[in-house]
Amino acid sequence: MDDLDTSLASLRDWLFGRALPTWSGLGTDRARGGFIEKLTINGQPTNDPRRARVVGRQIYAFATAETLGWDGPAREVVRHGLDTLERCHIADSDRVVPLVDADGTRLSEGFDLYDQAFVLFGLAAAAGIGERRAHVEALAVRLRARMIAGFKHPLGGFEEGQPRVLPLRANPHMHMLEASLAWSEVGGDAGWQVLADEIAELCLSRFLDLETGALREYFDGDWGLLGQGRLDVVEPGHQAEWAWLLIRWGLARQRPDAIAAALRLIDILENHGISPGQDLAVNELNRDLTVRDPLLRFWPQTERIKAMVAWHGLARDLQERAACEARITRAVRGLLRYVEHPVAGAWWEHLDADGQPIIEPARASSLYHITCAIAELAKLAPRNRVAAAGR
Repeated sequence: MDDLDTSLASLRDWLFGRALPTWSGLGTDRARGGFIEKLTINGQPTNDPRRARVVGRQIYAFATAETLGWDGPAREVVRHGLDTLERCHIADSDRVVPLVDADGTRLSEGFDLYDQAFVLFGLAAAAGIGERRAHVEALAVRLRARMIAGFKHPLGGFEEGQPRVLPLRANPHMHMLEASLAWSEVGGDAGWQVLADEIAELCLSRFLDLETGALREYFDGDWGLLGQGRLDVVEPGHQAEWAWLLIRWGLARQRPDAIAAALRLIDILENHGISPGQDLAVNELNRDLTVRDPLLRFWPQTERIKAMVAWHGLARDLQERAACEARITRAVRGLLRYVEHPVAGAWWEHLDADGQPIIEPARASSLYHITCAIAELAKLAPRNRVAAAGR
């Protein structure tokens, strides 16, 4: 096998042999429902409150594991997640409860766009494998309708609370675009494509810095950029994640402007957001694209892989495709450093600027990131690369 196939095999073996058994076992609370939030360095579950976003992410991770061919209890974990959502995190049939205690007691009843997005995303993943299809689709449509009725922003996108909460953020909109695309791709109703179009257009018109092309994070109440202090941050991981989404949307909607914007985001990631000494994505840049936070968090490395795979699909010839594959291989090698962890199936959430692990719990929420990256890499299996080369 070539380097790319070896890289994919290494990650798949780790996912199937270590990560999925750990998080479907120790990470799944079958006594009280739901999923643990973190595993300590000694492999002990923490007792943190449970977030709806983690339930949605774990449903996605195990639904995807089934499609990737894992022979473990993927469907049972998906059903466990759906049961937990409806028992603990869905109120009045159409409202997401963001935070509950381990016993299911509600700790937060307010609207959270980020949690809303991941509940919708998890429901799309369940629908995609045919689990309670009609039921979860009807639930998702009700959640979408209440969200639009209660939190729609007049200029596009959504408010994050009533009364208004500022600053407005790009990040939860990114995941709402991800959820909308997921529903569109599994055959959801036309409302999902409408929502995806609106958020993608909002990104192209408001979220991108006109001076640099970078994706910005924080905005005032009229979607104006906020440009001072901590709010002018540029995150390399989000450059990658938005690039992956904009390429998907741009190809589906035949929008070369979206693809051009995505390629600029990839250029920013690769030329400004990568530690030259470690070949890993750093945490944060300043508005002028100089490094602000040189630490090396786990999840941006997975998003770098996804962006590179999307770029690979745009390659114009075999030479450009080979260059993309070389970058993907480098990114996977970097990611594999994080899973060299004393707890089988866990990972280091951060490496320091010198590439050394920072001791902290592994977060359940990160399983979604690496599972999605592996699913994207699987699209570059040899048979798929041969088909792409023949286009």
